[in-house]
Amino acid sequence: MKPILFYSDKCPDTPTFVEALQKYNIDFQKINITDSMKNLKQFLVLRDQDAAFEGVKQDGNVGVPALLTEEGKIILSVDALGELI
Repeated sequence: MKPILFYSDKCPDTPTFVEALQKYNIDFQKINITDSMKNLKQFLVLRDQDAAFEGVKQDGNVGVPALLTEEGKIILSVDALGELI
């Protein structure tokens, strides 16, 4: 299974995150949460059950872009992507 990037094409942080993934040659699957209710629900289940999103939710943010690694870890920042290489 490839890492899964949950993102929105309406989020200004997504392009920078995707550029970093490409820079590090990280192969990933993309799920645009604003494309369908199914995608949004899939993301919300993850966000509401994973403690990595607590700070994001407290700040009133959605939590995208978010990379779900093959090991089940959530990466929410470009700086943390370096851990994958």
